[in-house]
Formats: sequence, C-alpha cells, structure tokens
Amino acid sequence: MTHTPGSGRAEQAARIAATPWYRQLYVQVLVAIVIGVVLGWRWPDLATDMEPIGTTFITAMKMLIGPIVFLTIIGGIAGVADLRKVGRTGVKALVYFQAGTVVALVTGLVAINVFRLGDGVHADPASLKTSGDAGQYISQGEHQHWWEFLTGIVPNSVFGPFVGGNILQVIFLAVVFGIAVKMVGKTGESIIAAVGRLTEVVFKVLSFVMKAAPLGAFGAMSYAIGKFGLSTLTSLGSLIVLFYATSALFVVLVLGGVLALYVRLNIFQLFRYFKEEFWLILGTSTAEPALPGLMRKLQFMGAERSTVGLVVPTGYSFNLDGAAIYLSPATLYIAQATDTSLSLGGQLGLLAVMLLTSKGAAGVAGGGFIALTATLSTVGSVPAAGIMLIFGIDKFMSECRALVNFFGNAVATLSVAKWENGLDLERARAVLAGEVGVPSPAAQDEPGFGSDAPVIVPSAARGAEAAS
Repeated sequence: MTHTPGSGRAEQAARIAATPWYRQLYVQVLVAIVIGVVLGWRWPDLATDMEPIGTTFITAMKMLIGPIVFLTIIGGIAGVADLRKVGRTGVKALVYFQAGTVVALVTGLVAINVFRLGDGVHADPASLKTSGDAGQYISQGEHQHWWEFLTGIVPNSVFGPFVGGNILQVIFLAVVFGIAVKMVGKTGESIIAAVGRLTEVVFKVLSFVMKAAPLGAFGAMSYAIGKFGLSTLTSLGSLIVLFYATSALFVVLVLGGVLALYVRLNIFQLFRYFKEEFWLILGTSTAEPALPGLMRKLQFMGAERSTVGLVVPTGYSFNLDGAAIYLSPATLYIAQATDTSLSLGGQLGLLAVMLLTSKGAAGVAGGGFIALTATLSTVGSVPAAGIMLIFGIDKFMSECRALVNFFGNAVATLSVAKWENGLDLERARAVLAGEVGVPSPAAQDEPGFGSDAPVIVPSAARGAEAAS
C-alpha cells in the first residue's frame, strides 16, 4: 500500500500529539497492575475470582499468534529474492540462540555458587510431598525426553499446530509453505497477495484485542496475588532477589553489551521503546501476548520483514534466556537444600543437559517446571521432588523469565538482522531516539512501516510523545 510521504508524516505526528497520557496503553496496563495487586492483597477471595478475566485475554492473544506467525513468515519468505538467504538466516539465528543459552546458564550457575542460598536448609527429599499442579509438572517432566522438542517439530496434521498452539510446528509449516509458494513462480503471486491482505485483517483484529490488555493484566495480577499471597514473596525472598538481580545484570551487561558493541544501539532506549510490552508481560506473566508487538516494532525499526518473521517466532522456542537463567540456580538451590553434593564436573554435566531441556520450556503451562524436572530426572543425582521447595515462588519468578526471554529475542533479532545486512541502523536510531512514531497494532497500514525511509516526527509532536 502506498502513501503520500508528506501527508503520512503529518497524520502520524498529529496522532502522537493528540493522544493524552492516560490513553497510552502502557499507562493503563500499569494502573491495572497496581489495582490488581491491591485487590489481591486486601481481598484475596474476590481477587482469585478475577482469574477468568486474565486467562480470557491471554487465550484471545494466543488465538492470533499462530496466524500472525504463519502469515508473517510466508510473506517474509515470499519477499526474499534468494531462498538461500532464508536458510542462512535460520542457521545464524540458531547459532546465536545456542550461544545465548550457554551464557545465560553459566550466569545463573555462577550466581548460585557464589551466594549458595540453599546451604543450611537441610531438607529431606523423602518428606517432600508432591501435589496439585506441582505433581502434574513433575510427572510430565519425568516422562519428557530431551530430544522430544526436535521430533515434535513435524505436526500430525496441517491444522493441528493452530489448534494446539504449537508455535514451533507453525513455523515449520510456514517455512515449507513459504518456500513452496516462492518456487511455483507466477502461480503463487495471487497467494502472496492474499497473504498480504489477510495479514492486514489479522493485525486489525489484534488491535481490537489489545484494547482489553489492561483488563487482562488486572485479572492475571489479581489472581496471582490473591492465590499465592504477598507472604510467599518473603518465604524465599533471597532466591527471588538473586534471580531478579542476576537476570537484570544479564540483560544490561550481556544483552546490552551485544547491542552496543555489535549492533550499535542502546539497551535503555530499547527498554523505553518496548514499554507497552514490558508492562503487558509483567501483568500477564507470559511473553506470548507481546509477540505480535515485538515483531511489529522490530520491523518498524528497520529490520527486514523476512528476518523478523523467522527469528522472533523461532526465538520463542529456542532462545529462552530467562528460562536458562532460572534453571541453573533452581537446580543448584535444590541440590544445596537437600545436601546433594555436586562437583564441578557434575555441574558442567547439568549444564550440558540443560542446554537441551531448556528448549522444552516454551509453549506449555508450567514449562519452566517441566524443563527443571526433566533436567533432574535425566541427571538423577538431584531429587526431582525437591522442586516443591521452590514451587510457591515460581509464579513470582515467571514474570522475570518472560521479560528476559522477550528482550533476549529482541536483541537476537536485531543482531541477526545486522549480521545479514538487513537492518537500517539510521532508522533504528531515529526510532529509539523518539524521532519516529511508535506503530499501533494495525501498523501494517502505517506510513514508514517496513520501509527504509524514516518518518520524522516534528519537534512539537516529539515533545508530546516524550511527556507521555
């Protein structure tokens, strides 16, 4: 779709300037989170009844993730002149993902070895009783093999991945269909055009669903605080603080270092750019609702559509930095708390297993716990029942895992895009500096989206945006 540059910029600037601060999505989500915390703290019984509000919003978002990933990947592949570039981008992404997982696991391993928070607990594994969701996760993890995430890539049917919400299988189908459409030549041109039109429709539906984001954050946060209580935070507060501090250092130093030294962008500006997604993840405890926004905004920054469409969805299954940081300290904490001695060689063996089991932490409820149990069951030296020691605080650690995963995937996509010469750095810097407007959920139809030419916002509009 074409736009008149002058009129498009004026419309976008006017739209930014005319939006008051209280109508900004991230402000509404933040207020909803605060209200949810207060409700859960003061009236826990009423707060737990708010669960359907949060789960309904998350379900509505998950309903759209499959079609968005499928259509975006097909559109991206169709727009690539040389199909070899698709394979090259995929290989580079997997190399980056694995390197990031190693660094994240080592970071968590060093942190728990330095502070050794489990020493002195002296928990008896035989006395730890598993029940409820924890028992279900342990059972599922004990029967999950490290190689299942590979064999599960191929779906049983074409529609199965969309029904079950298996993003990895959706990616597989999209890549196969995208390559096929590209290779049939003129026959596929009408299909590519239809994919483009259908993508616009799906993103318009997304804009409708995103209006309910504050309600979703309110329902999820109310239920979490009402169900588990603020007292749960104090029972193992030191482990929570260690995990959050380690995660923050990883994001700022490791991810920020990669972004600054290689991509030449600022991690703190990236935080500001993704503030809406930040609060949405914090409120819902999952990064999935923020996936469409991440893809949309990265493309708006100047990253090639084909790179974004391939790297971001794949990263949601393979690039789980937050889950990796969680797995190593959680495993070592359980070992220390149950007086299980692990040598340096034993810890390195755990790390090797976690490189594989961490890939199974995405796309399923309790994925982090299932991956943790799978790790303990594979190694055998640390009792799997020990996860009951940390089950109560897992809900309060899931937000941090999701946030780290989110920013890890943002940095990964920008890095791979730069690696593939598919990133407009001038535009990216202008966007992060606030000189270019932020795309709305229907950004496919906005001036500047997916193009190389920045849409510079006049200083008056820029000031209004900064004030919000």
